[in-house]
Amino acid sequence: MADFPSKVTTETSSHNAHSSQQGGDSLRGLAVNVTSMMDIFFIRSIPAILMMVEIFLGLLQWALIASAPYTVVPAYGWVMFVAITLWILTTILFLMILFSAQRKLTAVPWPLTVMVYHGIATVLYLTAFLANAASVRPFHLSSYYGHMGAAAFFGAVVTLAYGASAFFSFLDWKGDGGNAATSTVPT
Repeated sequence: MADFPSKVTTETSSHNAHSSQQGGDSLRGLAVNVTSMMDIFFIRSIPAILMMVEIFLGLLQWALIASAPYTVVPAYGWVMFVAITLWILTTILFLMILFSAQRKLTAVPWPLTVMVYHGIATVLYLTAFLANAASVRPFHLSSYYGHMGAAAFFGAVVTLAYGASAFFSFLDWKGDGGNAATSTVPT
C-alpha cells in the first residue's frame, strides 16, 4: 500500500488525443467540431427534407433554363431571378437552421420569419412557374424544348415543396407541431 502514490499518474490522455478533440490541426478534430455544432434532429425532420428538395430541384430548374438561350423570351428573366434568389436564400436559411444560428439571434421571431419567408417564396415561385410554363411554346422547334418543359415541371414541384414548407412553418408558428403533449387539454 505504501507504493500506491508512485504508481498513479494524473495524465488522462495523450497530447495528440487532446488536440484532436479541440480541433487542432487534424481533419478529424474539425469534423468533430462541425458535427457537434449541427442540429442532427433538424436534418431528419420533414421541414429540412422539404428545404433540401427546394434547394436541389430549384438548382436543377435554373440550371436547365440557364443551359438554353432563355434571353429570347423575357419571361425567363423573371423565372431566373426568382429561382436563383430563392435558391440562395433557402440555402442560407437551411444552413442557419442547421447550425442553430436562430439560438444566437434571439431578437428575430424565427417561427414567424420562416413562415413568412416560405409563404412569400410560394407565391413568387407560383408566378415563376406559371411564367415558365406559359413560355415553353416558343422553343417547340428547337432542341431546348425539353429543357424548358422539364424546368416548368421542376418549377411546379418546387412550388409545391415551398407550399408544404409554408404549411409546416405555419404549424410551427402556431405551436401545433404535432407534439401530443402540446395538443392535449387537461380535464
